[in-house]
Amino acid sequence: MSITARLRGAVADTRPLQEPHFRRLWIAGIITMIGAQLTVVAVPAQIYADTGSSAYVGLTGVFGLVPLIIFGLYGGALADHFDRRTILLVSTIGLIATSALFWLQSALGNTNVWVLLSLFSVQQAFFAVNQPTRSALLPKILPAHLLPAANSLSMTVFQAGAIAGPLVAGVMLPLTGFTWLYAIDTVTLFATLYAVVLLPKIPVEGAGSKVPGLRSVWDGFAYLRHQPVLLMSFVVDLIAMVFAMPRALFPQIAHESFGGPAEGGIAFALLFAAIPAGAVVGGIFSGWVSRIEAQGKVVIWCIAVWALGITLFGLTIAFADHVTTIMLGLGVLFLMVAGAADVASAAIRMSMLQSAADDNVRGRLQGVFTVVVAGGPRVADVLHGGAAAVVGTAIATTGGGLLNLLGIALCALLVPSFLAYRVNRTESELAK
Repeated sequence: MSITARLRGAVADTRPLQEPHFRRLWIAGIITMIGAQLTVVAVPAQIYADTGSSAYVGLTGVFGLVPLIIFGLYGGALADHFDRRTILLVSTIGLIATSALFWLQSALGNTNVWVLLSLFSVQQAFFAVNQPTRSALLPKILPAHLLPAANSLSMTVFQAGAIAGPLVAGVMLPLTGFTWLYAIDTVTLFATLYAVVLLPKIPVEGAGSKVPGLRSVWDGFAYLRHQPVLLMSFVVDLIAMVFAMPRALFPQIAHESFGGPAEGGIAFALLFAAIPAGAVVGGIFSGWVSRIEAQGKVVIWCIAVWALGITLFGLTIAFADHVTTIMLGLGVLFLMVAGAADVASAAIRMSMLQSAADDNVRGRLQGVFTVVVAGGPRVADVLHGGAAAVVGTAIATTGGGLLNLLGIALCALLVPSFLAYRVNRTESELAK
């Protein structure tokens, strides 16, 4: 095989971009992600500027997570009942409206923190409806064998935005203030609206006749109970995020272990950027994801690599006092390896949900996926913070990684159907 062919096989599989609807959504996602990350930075920054209290900033966790859980689950039920293009259209318009209200309150000089928190809560509710709907419609516009590549491309954009957005916002805030950041977010959302308007109608196969209520949400969980492979796709992610996501400790680690100032600094920035940076690198070289047939086994291995990366990062903390700079470099490298493994795991797991689930439950399962992805790290923040207060950051981080390894091994042993799950690829599907 030539070097050119090897490189083509290694880099991201871009075949999903040949489909016009996905291509428009993906390009719009790049544009929209920039604006969205500006708001992600601006909201807590404005709250702190108005109140001078980190306690109020911390309330964004509550005001963001509660609607994300409620509307992530119920939004998935809506996406399994109504035309998915319509749901995506309404939720995108809702995001534009809330972003415009963020701009308006800032332009009018609002300093009421409850106005900001309420707007943030409404915005997260629309986001929670939008995301599962968007994911659930992909199998209707792309063949199943291209779903891993499509999910990898989308996640790479998200992770790149998680790095670039805060950097851009950090530069702009002192120059423009909050108003311009909200304005840019509002304008960029129209790119997604344009892509959604051009989608065809996407009705749900086998949708019920009644408007969904709480029973519909419960039926989604009942469906999972009889689908051990799909259920385990959530369990393994929760194990990884809850036990081995030490982001809440990064400020303390950067200050105490790597000698950074208490208010931030280079070490702090490197630690926070390492996992998404690794995910971006992993996404760029994700060509292999499309060729995977033994998806269950590869997910187990990816999560094991994630756990090992976090465990080794914990060891760099333990030895940081001896060779601080070298340990910081190694720590960032291990976090990047973990991030690369995580994006591959997430792309494959989402593809399993999209292709293996019935169409009339895809929205609800994607809603659960949204809740798990958002909620798992927040639970980890609490657990790691409490553990570090008792045993220190090095033991809390290393121990979390080891518990993750133990948990994923137990999953492989107790649910062999997940480990054995595979899809069959034809030669034409494998060709890039």
